[in-house]
Amino acid sequence: MKIGLLGGGQLGRMLIQEAINWNIDIAVLDNDIDAPCKYLTHNFVHGSLTNYDDVFNFGQDLDIITIEIENVNVDALFALEKLGKKIYPQPNVLKIIQDKGLQKMFYHDYKIPTAEFILTESQKDVTDCANVIPFAQKLRKGGYDGKGVLLVNTIDDLKNAFDAPSVLEKKVEIKKELSVIVARNANGEVAVYNSVECVFDPELNLVDTLISPANISLNLEKEAQQMATHIITTLNMVGILAVEFFLTDKDELLVNEIAPRPHNSGHHTIEANCTSQYQQHLRAVLNYPLGSTKQMREAVMINLIGAQNHTGNAVYEGLETVLKMDEVFVHLYGKKTTKPGRKMGHVTITSTNKTNCLVKAQIIKQTLKIIS
Repeated sequence: MKIGLLGGGQLGRMLIQEAINWNIDIAVLDNDIDAPCKYLTHNFVHGSLTNYDDVFNFGQDLDIITIEIENVNVDALFALEKLGKKIYPQPNVLKIIQDKGLQKMFYHDYKIPTAEFILTESQKDVTDCANVIPFAQKLRKGGYDGKGVLLVNTIDDLKNAFDAPSVLEKKVEIKKELSVIVARNANGEVAVYNSVECVFDPELNLVDTLISPANISLNLEKEAQQMATHIITTLNMVGILAVEFFLTDKDELLVNEIAPRPHNSGHHTIEANCTSQYQQHLRAVLNYPLGSTKQMREAVMINLIGAQNHTGNAVYEGLETVLKMDEVFVHLYGKKTTKPGRKMGHVTITSTNKTNCLVKAQIIKQTLKIIS
């Protein structure tokens, strides 16, 4: 069985690390000649993920193709699907998820709770919506990790509006941001993980800390898992799906976005759960029985981000000190160079006591720095 992966970043790297345990060699296509996956595969192809010919040619000799990033050429995947290749997640699912406008319409059509929204085509359209301020303008395509998002809180903010097709999302009062990872194989078997709480860095708009399981009521936990299951089943999707939620000040769950691949909010599952999200993704796309999602330990994860004012070859200051700590698991992503805000790795802390995890997380944040 020949398996290919579109994208060679850290998510692909951790997927390949799981695949090695099963003697599976995964071919990789990536734009970056020094992608983190390059030295973990015998078949690395340097090419553009958004170029039709590069994606089509890469997939011709493969049996199964999956992704670790959504921004890929879907037309090439549709063509490969017609040749009998198994594409997971399926191209029709990717087409919806690549476009935040189509995502929002999917939620609307299937009565999935989400924040109120307006679709716009130009900067003028955004300006004409001044009466619904405050809102967030999100580019329909291409945005990630906070890029392609503009918070519009005043009339004055409109001068910075994007002049491109967008979603205007009405501002809601958010108590917490949550995420649920759910998996589904071709037989229709579904497995869902505990919800996690995501704490964001307000300046970088990246997840700073992840807490698992989330500190929410059992009713909300059940509702979040049911909604995630409903979404992946309605999409008829095969693979792993991260469902990001807003929990409002009225304890309402609203779907923010979905990602059809292993996700930053599932890194902790490597150490904390019976089956990691990466192994689960492999099980799903290979149509193997899905693994137990049981969480064995409380977990907190922190992202390791390139320090401000440091660009160049990465140096991990304080690493030896952190490695002396019990139940602390360091993952470095194999990126040679650092720059401010770049994801360079993560650390997971496990314990029988969540408070212990949080205390250690604060110590690690102060100790482990990625400088140049």
